[in-house]
Amino acid sequence: MPVALICHGGAGNWRPGSEQDALDGMEAAAQRGRSILRAGGAALDAVCATVAALEDNPIFNAGTGAVLNFDGDCELDACVMESRGARAGAVAALKRVRNPVLVARKVMEETDHVMLAGEGAQRFARTMGFGDHDPVTPARLGDWRDKRAHLDQVLGRHSLKMRRFLAEHPEYAGGTVGAAAVDAEGVLAAATSTGGVTMKLVGRVGDSPIPGAGNYASAHVAASATGTGEYVMRALATRSISEAVERGAALPNALRDVLDRLGRDYDADVGLIAVDRAGNAAALHRTRDMPHAWFTGEAALVARMRVA
Repeated sequence: MPVALICHGGAGNWRPGSEQDALDGMEAAAQRGRSILRAGGAALDAVCATVAALEDNPIFNAGTGAVLNFDGDCELDACVMESRGARAGAVAALKRVRNPVLVARKVMEETDHVMLAGEGAQRFARTMGFGDHDPVTPARLGDWRDKRAHLDQVLGRHSLKMRRFLAEHPEYAGGTVGAAAVDAEGVLAAATSTGGVTMKLVGRVGDSPIPGAGNYASAHVAASATGTGEYVMRALATRSISEAVERGAALPNALRDVLDRLGRDYDADVGLIAVDRAGNAAALHRTRDMPHAWFTGEAALVARMRVA
């Protein structure tokens, strides 16, 4: 079976001057996954390695460098899923770990559960040997202080709704990182990780840790979503992609149909990536930017800021 991998670094508007750093980060992360697949490794290993690399890169909103909630803390969400046995593991509102995607994998492999949240997820992480790690970076803390002051001014008693505010100031929105892959045995896997949305309410959980919403792997497709999670959850976006392919749709058409529905029903700022069992990869987004990288088969790895 042909191998393939695609990853993304979050849909939105990247700040001027940051584009090349984002593309370099995407390419480096994708190369980690590619080396695993080209050596005959598993799709699950490839997507976890790719996403862990993005979590370790502070320019992305996942792991170290994730955005802060209203109280100034990082609450991290992540999910992994493998088509073989429909195995899935997830963590939500997890604090003080370096790589939440790897904790999510341990949930899948070491427990009978699919998701652990909050304090329980942190206790589990420590039990599994994940040490204490502060993911808050000085840059994110500085951004949080500025945004907190601005939100207090703009979102007062006679305020704009947060949706309108984020539409007018897209640089304040968060993002997500994710990867999807198929290995030489035809097994598909997806992994997604995020810090959520800047200034989110404490305890907010988005689409990323929810199988079928922000992350999904079936016998037909592996997919990851990024953008406004509340709408991705309502649409079950990644499962919808899989169902369309199962009905016979080509992968790019399946992504387009789901993205169009998210736009029509919710005017949602969303991006999607996916691979299918035949080794095809596709990406689409409704935002200006979505840094992403991919390779299929023996072809060269490609990294782009937006879909042409």
